[in-house]
Formats: sequence, structure tokens, C-alpha cells
Amino acid sequence: MNIERHEIEKLATLSRIAINEETINQVSQRLSSVLELVDQLQAVDTSGVDAMSHPLQANQRLREDEVSEINQREAFQGIAPDTEDGLFLVPKVIE
Repeated sequence: MNIERHEIEKLATLSRIAINEETINQVSQRLSSVLELVDQLQAVDTSGVDAMSHPLQANQRLREDEVSEINQREAFQGIAPDTEDGLFLVPKVIE
């Protein structure tokens, strides 16, 4: 796929960048080569390939869920402006 000059100029205008003649030609060639690569990738048959959520298929090591700090709920709620039934109350911000 070939990128036309007017498309490069439109992108430059939308991006609010100044672009000269030499740069337009370079950008056009580079974008065309990128789009050719995308076309090659799209042409590959991937019907037998399973989708992956991560390229390494690594399992995450999990640690034991252990309490590491003492319970300070009473101390924090003691200095809170407003609490009720062990919960912090906050002002309503959306009506």
C-alpha cells in the first residue's frame, strides 16, 4: 500500500506539525514499508494457532496471604470525622 502525498500533508496538519518536501517523501516511504509489513502479517494463516494472553505463557508465582500489620481500625476511626457501624462516612459528591 502506498501512502499519497496529500495523506501525509493531512496527517501533518491534524498533528499540528510543520513538514517539508524532503520529510514528506521520507515519511511516505517509511509508512508504506510499515503497511507492507502489516499486509504480510495479515496474510499468514493462523487458523491452527491458539490465542495467548501473554507471549511467554508464564504462571505467576503467588505468595501466601498473610497479615503483616496490626489492626488499627479503631484508632483510624477514632480520628475520622464521621463513622457508622465500622464504616467511614463521606460526603455525597454526585447527586
